[in-house]
Amino acid sequence: MIDKINIRVYALCIKDNKVLALQEEYAGDHLLKLPGGGLEFGESTLECLKREFQEELNLEIEIKDHFYTQDDFLVSRFRENEQLITIYYLAEILNEEDLLILDPCIEKTEWIPLEGENPFPLPIDKRVFEIAKQRFLN
Repeated sequence: MIDKINIRVYALCIKDNKVLALQEEYAGDHLLKLPGGGLEFGESTLECLKREFQEELNLEIEIKDHFYTQDDFLVSRFRENEQLITIYYLAEILNEEDLLILDPCIEKTEWIPLEGENPFPLPIDKRVFEIAKQRFLN
């Protein structure tokens, strides 16, 4: 039975037709995912995204625009009682030279070419990558 909603907020940081991704261990899985995380009570989605970048990567970002909000029903891959809602923003990293992985679950960061195959295993990240390819490569 689903009795919780988990709101997740992510960034699409694009530079030279590449998107920033994280290699991360989560719930025993090794995942390639877009940077971001869970909304906490009392914060806006924009505050959440800025906090996640600061806490995980020691980075400051400027949020440029809303990019995508998931509009279909999705159960969490990791918790069967949670419905996910994911929101994506276009963001610019302001201090890339200060990148420092602070979250022990993050193994590395990498820039994924938009021209290549879609490497994302999570369904909404996969969808957002495809939308980004259409929007930025045409």
